[in-house]
Amino acid sequence: MKYVWMLLTGLIVGLLAAWLYPGNQNINWIVAALLGIAGSYVGGMIGGMFTREKDMFEPKPAGIFLSVVGTLVLIYVGRQLGIL
Repeated sequence: MKYVWMLLTGLIVGLLAAWLYPGNQNINWIVAALLGIAGSYVGGMIGGMFTREKDMFEPKPAGIFLSVVGTLVLIYVGRQLGIL
């Protein structure tokens, strides 16, 4: 059940970030879910930079806001590399 919840949350975050990102969005559901899940971990690392944790780059899930920020970062990098 944990993985279903993670996939559903990743899908919502990925679609929200794709909607917020300016420009033409041709991101399908599967890519949006994977970007949302990966963006959650990137957002966790971004949040770890602003806290006093010992290992700030240890993968950890973030909240919805930082997940969207992390997903936007991944979309930006993907667009710059020509992947998305």
